[in-house]
Amino acid sequence: RVQLLASGGGSVQAGGSLTLSCTYFGYFDSNVCMGWFRQAPGKEREWVATRYTGGGTTDYADSVKGRFTISRDNAKNTLYLQMNSLKPEDTAIYYCATDFRRRNTCRKENDFGYWGQGTQVTVSS
Repeated sequence: RVQLLASGGGSVQAGGSLTLSCTYFGYFDSNVCMGWFRQAPGKEREWVATRYTGGGTTDYADSVKGRFTISRDNAKNTLYLQMNSLKPEDTAIYYCATDFRRRNTCRKENDFGYWGQGTQVTVSS
C-alpha cells in the first residue's frame, strides 16, 4: 500500500523560508515521479515541482523557479520542498504526490495517482 504524509507547513513572513516534508510508505523503488502541488483559497490546485526518479532531474513551475528546491532522501523515505524568498501569493495548502506509470513528464494532476493529505503554508506581508 502506498501512503504519503506531508508535514512542515506553518506561518512565515514574506521573504522567509520553510521546508516541507513528505514521508512515504510502501514500495517506491519503481515510482516514476514525485511532486508537489498547491491550492490557494478559491483557486484550482496547481503544479509546483516534480522530481523524476530516473536520473533525479527536477522541474519547476515558473512562479517558483529559483526560489523552491525539490529533493528526495531515499534513506529517510522523504521528499522535500525547500521554499525560500516566500511571497504572500505562495499561501496555499501544499500536497505531495507520486505515480508509477511511465511518462515523459509529470506536471498535471492526473499524472499523479497517489496523494498526501496536504499541509498549510501561510505567508504574511
